[in-house]
Amino acid sequence: MHPRLGALAALRLTDPEQKVAATRALVAQLNAQPGEQPMSQHPVRTSGDDDGVPGRPERPLRVSATAVEKRSPFTPEGRAALIHSICHIEFNAINLALDAAWRFDGMPEDFYRDWLRIADEEAQHFTLLHSHLQAMGHRYGDFTGHDGLWSMCEKTKDDIVARMALVPRTLEARGLDATPLIQAKLRRVNTADAHAACAILDIILRDEVGHVAIGNRWYRWLCEREGLDPIAHYRVLYRRHEAPRLKAPFNLEARAQAGFTDEELRALAQG
Repeated sequence: MHPRLGALAALRLTDPEQKVAATRALVAQLNAQPGEQPMSQHPVRTSGDDDGVPGRPERPLRVSATAVEKRSPFTPEGRAALIHSICHIEFNAINLALDAAWRFDGMPEDFYRDWLRIADEEAQHFTLLHSHLQAMGHRYGDFTGHDGLWSMCEKTKDDIVARMALVPRTLEARGLDATPLIQAKLRRVNTADAHAACAILDIILRDEVGHVAIGNRWYRWLCEREGLDPIAHYRVLYRRHEAPRLKAPFNLEARAQAGFTDEELRALAQG
């Protein structure tokens, strides 16, 4: 199967474990057979390609961001809800990476390889978090989840420039800011499960710097191709698609590692 059709097939799977397995197998096969199938042109599209996209289990129940459970790390139930919320983000991140690899035609080969590698790493993150959640006596789906990450994928499905601007380098970049704050709270809890969660978040933060860097790289590449000013056009896209407002504190060091420019970092620091 063509790797991008394989991405679509994995994207449509509803069972989380099956989606993880299919994603990891797809990327392993791609790595074992580099360059065998050019990916810039998609196999023939049909009007039903978006059917079943994204595949998701019946649970968790999806609610508004204001209706999710309280996630105080200072109670066992609150810590489980917190881990579940990050697990939910990683599950959605598998879908968004598979969608980017499948949906957009005519990009360089490296674009598809980048997004399939991201899908593989998000699948690893989900597995780590879900195993930890199960050790705490819960499973993915036991708590509610909101749809913020996927709703932005929907809004940007016809505009690859907007997708790169507003998913990896906006929504995912917020994870660079939030993760150290979550870890600081968990360290104050000072339980074995909290320390184990911090170790998993170290891995996720390291990898997410690379994911945001890929978003920055391809956003700037697309802006150059289309004669757009990256900073000015970002403001246009941010307003057009009603992206969430960026709120301090910002992890400026991680954002710099992820390829944000000095000008962008100064603008964030100044509010």
